[in-house]
This record gives sequence, C-alpha cells and structure tokens, in this order.
Amino acid sequence: MVEELTQADQAVAACVATAAWALTEPDLIAALDATHRLEQRLAAVKLALVRELDGRGTAQSQGASSTPVWLRERLRLTVPAARRLVDLAAALDGGAPEIRQALADGAITLEQARVIGDTVATVRAAADAPAADKAVDVLIGWAGQFDPTLLRRLGTRILDHVAPEIAEAATRAALEAEAQRCARDRHVTLSELPDGRLRLAGSLDTEAASLLRAAIEPLTAPSGPDDTRSPGQRRHDALADLCRLTLRTGQLPEHGGEPAQLVVTTSFDGLTQQLNAGTLDTGLTLTPETVRRVACDAAILPTVLGSTGQVLDVGRQRRLITGPLRRALVLRDRGCAFPGCDRPPRWCDAHHIHHWANGGDTSLRNAVLLCAHHHRHIHYGDWAVQLAGDGHPEFIPPAWLDPDQLPRRNQYHRRT
Repeated sequence: MVEELTQADQAVAACVATAAWALTEPDLIAALDATHRLEQRLAAVKLALVRELDGRGTAQSQGASSTPVWLRERLRLTVPAARRLVDLAAALDGGAPEIRQALADGAITLEQARVIGDTVATVRAAADAPAADKAVDVLIGWAGQFDPTLLRRLGTRILDHVAPEIAEAATRAALEAEAQRCARDRHVTLSELPDGRLRLAGSLDTEAASLLRAAIEPLTAPSGPDDTRSPGQRRHDALADLCRLTLRTGQLPEHGGEPAQLVVTTSFDGLTQQLNAGTLDTGLTLTPETVRRVACDAAILPTVLGSTGQVLDVGRQRRLITGPLRRALVLRDRGCAFPGCDRPPRWCDAHHIHHWANGGDTSLRNAVLLCAHHHRHIHYGDWAVQLAGDGHPEFIPPAWLDPDQLPRRNQYHRRT
C-alpha cells in the first residue's frame, strides 16, 4: 500500500504543477469531478488506517494518552477533529460495508458517510437489521442528490420509507439521538495566531446556534451607504459588538477578583502624540490609533504610565461617559450619529470629539454616540465630527468625497 500511495502522491504532485488555465472548460469540470472522487477514496483509505492503528493501540505504545491525541500531533489536527475521525472509522468498521464501499468508490463524501452511519445506527436501534439495511440503500441513493445537511434532515424521516409501522416513535428517538450527538460534538476552539489574532472555529448545538443567529443577525446588515465591509467582516464586527455590549452590562462574573474588562497600558507621551502602541493585559499590542479609540469605551480601562513607568492614571468607568451623562447623550443622539446609520444606543460607544488625551473634557458638548464601525471610521478615516450651533453633531466628509465638504447629519433617529 505504501508504494501505491507514493505513486499516487507523485501523480497528484504532477497535477499540482499543471496550469489549470490551459484546460478547456469540459476538462476543468472533469478534473474537478476526478479530484473530488479521489479525495473521497483517499478518505476511505485514511479511515481504514486510523481504525487499524486505533485497534492496535499504536497511540499508547508511542506514549500518547489516546488515538485522537496522537493524531493531533501526527497530523496537526484539533482534538475534536481527530476524535470525530476515530469515531467515524469505528462506526464504519462495525456498520454496513455498503457505506465503506460507497466512500471508497467516491460515490459519497466523508460527511455524507458520517450522516449515513449515524442514521443507520439509529434505525438499527429503533427497528431491526432488515430496516437498517434498507435505510443504507435509500440514504446512499439520496446522497447522490443532497448535501450532508439535507441528508441528515431527510434521515430523521427515514423510517417512513423503511419501517412505517414504527416511524413516529423512532423519529422521536432519532431526534433525541441527534440532540445527544450535537451536545457531544459541541465545542468552540480559540487558536492564537502568531500576530495576536485568534482563529475561531467550532460546532454549536441547535440552541446555541439559534441564540447566536438571533443576536448577531440584526448587527450584520450594512450600517449605511458608506459601509463597504464584506459579509464576513460584518459578522466579525457584530461578534465584537456583542462582546462590548456584554461587558457594558456589568453582569459577567469576576475574573481574577476583578470585573470582566479590557486593560490597555500605554505611555502618556505616546498617547498624546499618537506615537506608541498600547499593551493589553494579555501581552498583545495595539496600534496608537486603536488605543485612542478604545480609550473612549467605558468597558475598557486605559492605564497611562509616565516616562519613568509610574502610573499616572488608571481609567475608571465613572471618569468616562457613563451614568447621567450617557443618558443625556442618548437622549440627544438617539443612536449612532454618523449619517445613514441606524444602530441604536446600546450598540454605541461614547466618543470624545476632542480626545481627552489632548485636553478634551468629558461633557455633553464634547461627546457623540458612534457604533463600533463608525467609531473606527472616525479614528482611522478622513471624516471629522463637530457640534453645530443647535448642539447636534454633524460630520464633515473628506474632500475627495465632497469637494465642498458640506456638513452631514444622521436623519434616521430624528423625530422632528
């Protein structure tokens, strides 16, 4: 097998070196189909190897606590992904051989094999072996038409086709088994990247998925005609907005004896001159502009150091725009004040028009409500904000957008 896999590896390497642009459209499609089929066949081989290694106890003999942990190190997988691989290998080894053969033939995908295996196991427990055998044939046929998500949904009604006399009771059992599977597989992984960012991955159960959708979807719509963010960027910013709102509630449990909050440390000279980066309490750094922006947020406590390292100021939420002052600001702006934005007050930061690090005071005449997106826009972009003669905020567009730079207002929240 090793020799054959080596030859296959060399053949694939030759394909990688071939320019796809030189292929005709029919050849491109044929190559895609062949690649997909080969991918599934290799998955079948991989599962067989994993099953044999697990059965031999190779992981323990090489010092690992379990096969998933060993696979994590060997193949650089996450433990949940490795565990699912081991579980599927065991399920296919002890289940219907037709599923293994369909995967080996490239007729179904790895995820479809997982769905079919789970569904057939449920049918076997709810009915009998003949019904399970019928379910295998039906599900493999459906796999040629439906993706894994639809296939799993159809699988909840499989007994209507193979054992209608017990379908209702078995469907309830299948739904319960599906709920248990979702609960078992639920996880969220936060992987720190070398530059300080986090890679977020996971699998949410039905309840958590519904909660996340309900909370995040209202925040993913474009915030106005100037919003050029991609859908993925809007979802990212919506998740950050949820975290900000949660921090503002003050309802999170203490962490290390302190309220849940973000602490940014910077030097006073660096902050006022926009020279130095800030350091988070996690050890990561922020750009000078980001430090100035987050210093507006009542959920973030800026710690300012003098030239010799002494603490000059540890920001307190009462020093920022909170309490009666924030309520007055909400009554005035009624939401994000940037033109065209419909974000309500609870999603907004209180921004100092003249930054406090430059001598700006904390007052109604020096504050404006901005959602997270437009807060970044003001700090990093070319727009300017000021209070008009009537005490309401107005925004000056950059000259490249409007040569006359006529002030603009948000009419969305105005009631008169």
